Amino acid sequence: MARMHNPAHPGEVLREFLPEEMTIGEVATRLGVSRPHLSRLLNGHSAMTAEMAIRVGILTRTTPESWLSNQVKWELWQALHKERVVVEPLPLAKAS
Repeated sequence: MARMHNPAHPGEVLREFLPEEMTIGEVATRLGVSRPHLSRLLNGHSAMTAEMAIRVGILTRTTPESWLSNQVKWELWQALHKERVVVEPLPLAKAS
């Protein structure tokens, strides 16, 4: 597997799209979520769900797939860099 860098959490990326003069409350209203919900996402404490990816895609004129891809990359990097149980691979299948 190719080494990947530590990707930014989708909430961190979303921050870059938001106009400085717009409050978190205003953005939350546009997205149809509560301010605390959006704040958790922007601060990396909650995941970018499929529903939120659709809403954020519309808000930012981007694709929901790009937001979900970023979430998966972030989660995979986090998982690869923590201790885990040892898993023994299945035996290789015999060729017929």
